[in-house]
Amino acid sequence: MLFKRALVLLALLFFVFLYKFYSPVDYSFFPKCPFLSLTGYKCPGCGSQRAIHHLLNFEFNLAISQNLLLVFSIPYLLTGFFLENINYQSEKLIFIRKLLFSKKTIYIILSLILAYWLIRNLSFCNC
Repeated sequence: MLFKRALVLLALLFFVFLYKFYSPVDYSFFPKCPFLSLTGYKCPGCGSQRAIHHLLNFEFNLAISQNLLLVFSIPYLLTGFFLENINYQSEKLIFIRKLLFSKKTIYIILSLILAYWLIRNLSFCNC
């Protein structure tokens, strides 16, 4: 288990280094979005690599302009990761975990993702 965690940490550090110092705009080894290539429409994840690059370089306005959904989902994802990996369990933490991962919350999140997907592909929206 310790080896697995060390391996995950090393991979994470590698990707943080990669995305901090190499912009996905300037280097072709970063993967391109297949949905955008096939349809010409942006998927909810389009711009995520550029947003991560900008976040790691503390360029928050640029990150938001690349993928608003990713930037605002990071606190939710980090909270979920924390709640899944913490050894201490209190009633309050269990309540928060149930609230964040309830069916209703998941449906709301899926609705937000679909709305973001539709809105960002409208001709008047530059998001």
